[in-house]
Amino acid sequence: MTSESTIQKYGDFPANFKGPVLRPGDEGFGESRALWNMRHAGHTPALIVQPLDPQDVVVAVEYVRRNGTTIAVRSGGHGVDAHAMPHDALVIDTTKLKRISVDAATGRASLEAGVLLGEMDAATQEYGLVVPAGVVSDTGVAGLALGGGIGHLSRRFGATVDNLLSIDVVTMDGVARSVSADSEPDLFWGMRGAGHNLAIATSFTFQAHKVGPQVVSGVLVYTREEAMKLCAGIDEAMRRTSRDLSISSVFAQAPPLPGLPPELIGTPLLLAVVVYTGPVEDYDAAMKEINSLATPMANMVAPKTWCETNSLLDLFQPSGRRYHSGGGYLPAMSDELAQIVLDRVGAAPVPTGPVTGCLIGFPMLGGALQEADEDSCVFSRVGSAFVCEMVAMWGSGSADEEYMSWVDDSIEALAPYLTGTGYINLTADRGPEWLRTVYGSPQKWERLVELKRKWDPDNILAHNKNVLHAA
Repeated sequence: MTSESTIQKYGDFPANFKGPVLRPGDEGFGESRALWNMRHAGHTPALIVQPLDPQDVVVAVEYVRRNGTTIAVRSGGHGVDAHAMPHDALVIDTTKLKRISVDAATGRASLEAGVLLGEMDAATQEYGLVVPAGVVSDTGVAGLALGGGIGHLSRRFGATVDNLLSIDVVTMDGVARSVSADSEPDLFWGMRGAGHNLAIATSFTFQAHKVGPQVVSGVLVYTREEAMKLCAGIDEAMRRTSRDLSISSVFAQAPPLPGLPPELIGTPLLLAVVVYTGPVEDYDAAMKEINSLATPMANMVAPKTWCETNSLLDLFQPSGRRYHSGGGYLPAMSDELAQIVLDRVGAAPVPTGPVTGCLIGFPMLGGALQEADEDSCVFSRVGSAFVCEMVAMWGSGSADEEYMSWVDDSIEALAPYLTGTGYINLTADRGPEWLRTVYGSPQKWERLVELKRKWDPDNILAHNKNVLHAA
């Protein structure tokens, strides 16, 4: 709830800040406060400031340093923990930073921290280029990249951070810097996977790749029995399959999809999200190994543009719901694991609407992502054939315990199959012990802790999966 003290807090915020400064009750405050995950809908920041350039970010950081307080940062607002809008806090909202430039000759794409994935895809596709990134179009590029970045192109081109050339940041000493492999390389190492802990990113430069504009994508629907067959052989089949093909397996209670028999709605099924980015005419050949394993009951795969393809999963995770999630990396798929997953999905709360329910997803990794050096950045990828992501979404606070318990019980059931490392963007914070292992080796963790102590010793950036709290 909003209190008088919240409204009056930070009343001396600097007048030389050029962007909008929003307080509870101001026009636009409610829209700016809204997040993808509204599980903390009752939290009200005291102040949301929207910088127009890096100097505005410097002004805000200097103000916070003088006042001995902390900063929360919002880009796309897609964080699974809903940390971007803490109660009574000062929030730097980068959504006004929207500039994008693409160099067609070099394939380099530079964009500011308020850009969303759909906006980036639209801009790069004008030149037939794609930056390997996430799979939901209203995700912020900044939050995605600072946590690692995986998606449909990970098998082919690696993680988003593997394609990141430089980042412009404001560090917590109030200095604007450009970091890369040649400039502050240690900070660049840490920003690629734990950047939310170390500095505020204002822009990124990526190496884009030729993809599209036409690709092949869509959903294959498998019954329980056929899903078991697919999962029994998918690892070996994909080892013999072009990296132009990626498959994300989503286990869920069947939604009312076009072409799905009514009697199957609500039963556990496997929805295989297929994305093929090679020559369209070669799609059938690329799917030969997969099609030999199992027969889908529905086939909704067809040629599409890249922008259409990279928004297919928007339907599965709409903005404005209450969310809880957990997971890690899966080194191998199997029919045994599929049995457990199908049982967990079958035990989930019954959906009460088209955007209420539970799913367990396995975005496919491997390929180029697994071949990259584990120590090249703080983002971990060791043993990552798949990400395992357990997600619940619902609408009412009265259902929090039911849905969150389902996620937590699912994490416990699948834990013996996971590596212990993971992708922090797709799992809620599970506490200090988990955070100390999720980035990989003890040596990587120690290096990250030292970076945090160097670049943010006062823990100004504290509203996140926090390194100093875990250390």
